[in-house]
Amino acid sequence: MSIIAAYVVPHPPSILPEIGGGAEQKLMLTANAYERAMKEAAAAQPDTVIIASPHTVSYADYFHIAPGDAAMGDFAAFGASDIKVDAVYDEPFAKALEKAAGAAGLEAGPVGGRNAALDHGVTVPLHFLQAHRTDFRLVRVGLSGLSPLAHYRFGMCIAQTAEALGRKTVFIASANLSHRLSPDAPQGFAPEGARFDKACMKYLEEGDFLKLLRIDPALAKAAGECGLRALWMMAGALDARALKIKKLSYQGTTGIGYGVVSLRVTREDPRRAFAERYELMERHALAERRSAEDDAVRLARSTVEQVVTEGTLPPLPQDLSPEMTARAGVYVTIEADGALRGRAGAFEPTEASVAAEIVKSAADAALRDPSFPPVREEELPAFVYTVDVLAEPELAGSAADLDVKRYGIIVEYRARRGLVLPNQAGIATVEDQIKTARRCAGIPADVPVRIWRFTTERHC
Repeated sequence: MSIIAAYVVPHPPSILPEIGGGAEQKLMLTANAYERAMKEAAAAQPDTVIIASPHTVSYADYFHIAPGDAAMGDFAAFGASDIKVDAVYDEPFAKALEKAAGAAGLEAGPVGGRNAALDHGVTVPLHFLQAHRTDFRLVRVGLSGLSPLAHYRFGMCIAQTAEALGRKTVFIASANLSHRLSPDAPQGFAPEGARFDKACMKYLEEGDFLKLLRIDPALAKAAGECGLRALWMMAGALDARALKIKKLSYQGTTGIGYGVVSLRVTREDPRRAFAERYELMERHALAERRSAEDDAVRLARSTVEQVVTEGTLPPLPQDLSPEMTARAGVYVTIEADGALRGRAGAFEPTEASVAAEIVKSAADAALRDPSFPPVREEELPAFVYTVDVLAEPELAGSAADLDVKRYGIIVEYRARRGLVLPNQAGIATVEDQIKTARRCAGIPADVPVRIWRFTTERHC
């Protein structure tokens, strides 16, 4: 036995009448679809149910597998402490999965989750499922900051473990979509929200996991999603399998995207093995990006690669352009799979030239960004670099003088300064930009600040 079915479900506690207090009526379409999906899952008589939740313990470079023999959760945080959910864990499965992941070169295991209560990304689907069946064991897994391919391969490890143990297994991807579908949404409105949800639901309904893996990271970030990585993991658990897919519902009435999809395995199908195809496409895309790099980005890349592999800084290139010999503030940003991996720079020049600023900032972004561990050599091939050359900042009279797409900002309070570059994914409004800059500098929200604005010449 192996994976017999998978389900995409959301996890809004307000879908339960005891919590919604009438607001659940807005989600009746989702609730009815949820009921159908979990009734179908129960009818499959699974031995083991895997739930991947974005609210379970998570790490940047490690997949958490909940340890122990059982766990309990409730909805006390949502005003309904009397609703409790219990689950018996499949300990042999969890231990075998840890070994399978290790053999696949993935770090996974029980770190950080001893005696942890079930989170609502798990309790909501269990509440619906246990109304129909309770004689199964649970494996609860967290997501990570790793790549789409890593999540897919971890899903493949789940399927391999189910097969090795002879477990009849159902996979549940607990996944809300965009949180930015309307002005009253939890994270405010962003036009990318609806575009992201439309793309996700289309790729799920069509079973196009390759497009799901390659969804634009900037689009996902701007949409404020919380479930995409669970979908990547689910796709891996369904690798090389033909599917009967039903889109059961989609709603965005509360400003958050809730989709319910049933994916039942019908047979093996090697044509639906996507890991190697994804890897080839990503290598090709990376080669294209590198061939299009200009002098600034190429210098940032060569600096990071040399300082990480050799521990030295490269010499400045000969015959620099006038822009590269000028003096200006510079920020270098390193991203991997759409996620920030390091950023460093200065808004005023500290070196003799822009070229020298790029070298210094690139090395600092790789090795000395306090938000991240130093870059490792094996990470280098996946990196994408952006170099922002800053114009001289000017004092802004008020928020009306700002534009998040055009201007970056510096907020200043006494000796503290926080900077946000222009046109950053996930920052849709001036208020978001100011709030982020305050947070970067540790400036309280209730103290007055001076705001400086600046433009940049962006190289990417």
